[in-house]
Amino acid sequence: MSTHTAPSQTTGPQAAGAPISTARYVAGALFGLASVTIWAGWMSITRLGVTSSLGVFDVTMLRYATAGLVLLPVLLRHGLGLDRAKPWQLLVMIIGAGAPYAVVAGFGLRTTPAGQAGVLIPGVMPLFVALISAVALRERFSMQRRVGYALILASVALIAGVGAVASGLGSGIGHLLCMAGAFMWASYAVALRKSGLGALHAVAVVSVGSAVLYLPLYAMVHGFTVLDAPLRDVIFQAVYQGVFATVISLFLFARSVALLGASAGAAFGACVPVLAALMAIPILGEYPSGTDWLGIFAATIGVYLASGGPLPRRG
Repeated sequence: MSTHTAPSQTTGPQAAGAPISTARYVAGALFGLASVTIWAGWMSITRLGVTSSLGVFDVTMLRYATAGLVLLPVLLRHGLGLDRAKPWQLLVMIIGAGAPYAVVAGFGLRTTPAGQAGVLIPGVMPLFVALISAVALRERFSMQRRVGYALILASVALIAGVGAVASGLGSGIGHLLCMAGAFMWASYAVALRKSGLGALHAVAVVSVGSAVLYLPLYAMVHGFTVLDAPLRDVIFQAVYQGVFATVISLFLFARSVALLGASAGAAFGACVPVLAALMAIPILGEYPSGTDWLGIFAATIGVYLASGGPLPRRG
């Protein structure tokens, strides 16, 4: 199977409002839902790691050391992709979905419950993608998608507004870091679509690029302190972060974007809140408040509309 993304279907002014065939939507939706299921687990798994035996920098190192090693053969085969993508696009992709993103989101998760982070990172991301796409790609959005974005925005207001006031300053800073991570990932989504790189090729560029830039800095500052943590924790985080959360989820996400477009594909990220909240109950013992559940519900409905999901037709 070819790993090259399909030709852009969403870069023109009319593309965002164009109808999507049922088969194409179902395929894109399955890729998107599979990706966000892994993301939902990443919220709880990362929060568990950065609040227990490992730090944010340790978890980031394990993630990209593993992913970079796994995907190095792909990068050696295909190169950096400079024949298709511009250097600034590659840099945006590495920053937006690589080590810098993982550090920002990781610190956000230290003080933000997984259920709330599920709204504030993948929930906010479609809003940023829509804004960037409107400016950089000249996308225009149908009324259905605008309503979806409004619902997602309402969910963010419930979590980052009401929730922050109730939780205090520390939680508010965590919320801001989570939303900063959302902007970084949105930038990656748009740069990926614009670059024309294949899905697996793009993941390799992000992973190996992050390893090359981040691991030397980590080694100089932290040395081998990660080995002080229990071996089972190190192995578990390395496999989940490096293989599932990076290689597999980024590949699935890229395929969703290729089928549905940057804005519609990214909107599936808002499905993470309900999954993250449910997973956080057995993994972390975190139970969302009533306000959190309202925000989660609004985000879940919003993503279906914002992603261009088909609506019932009259008659």
